[in-house]
Amino acid sequence: MIVLVDADSLVWSSCYKFKESPEDDGWNDIEEAKGKFDEVLMKIINDLEADYELDRVLIFNGAKGNFRKEISADYKANRINRELPPILNELHQYVRDQYDSISAINEETDDVVARYWKNTVSVLGKYEVMIVSIDKDYKQLPCLMYNYGKKHQCVYDISEQEALSNFFSQMIIGDPADNVNYCKGYGIKFTEKYLIDCNSRYSYTKKVLKLYQSIYSDQAKTKFRECYQLLKLRTEEWN
Repeated sequence: MIVLVDADSLVWSSCYKFKESPEDDGWNDIEEAKGKFDEVLMKIINDLEADYELDRVLIFNGAKGNFRKEISADYKANRINRELPPILNELHQYVRDQYDSISAINEETDDVVARYWKNTVSVLGKYEVMIVSIDKDYKQLPCLMYNYGKKHQCVYDISEQEALSNFFSQMIIGDPADNVNYCKGYGIKFTEKYLIDCNSRYSYTKKVLKLYQSIYSDQAKTKFRECYQLLKLRTEEWN
């Protein structure tokens, strides 16, 4: 099996430490952060090896630039003033050097992972490739996905139908973490009932576009396309 590890969240969390006093700034130093990253990554691999035969592990991290901000200035605007760990860039570079990791330019790490996933699945098949991440965005792919978070630690086997439902549900519910919310006031319960009869990409598209038309009238197609481009992982090469 080929394992694709989206390591961005692991890099971020490795920068933090438990505050032992009010004066503690809460940051690891770089050597502590390296050790924490290595330890958690090895645990993930060991946990998977207990149930799967791993042939190769690819690490992805540290994307720079983001084409989605050209689509909407509001994309991730809620993160502009967020304090970054002072050793974040140094730890990303450590991961690149130590693990020969793969980084992206002008797209996000999950786009690159999604593209590697699609290309590898097309050759080896679905059950020979696994994405490792705590990012819910990968649930829009009909993939094997291991969520290593302490509250989850579960391998999801996402079907084509589940992937469609997950993505088009997000087109309605939005993604607060990325500041994407085109259908304000429409939550999970509404979405589950509204999309209950959908069973194909066409039917999902038609139903969600109908909701956008009720909200945006003549601007519905533009808003639908904009939200789609912000949320959809890019699995194709692009220039």
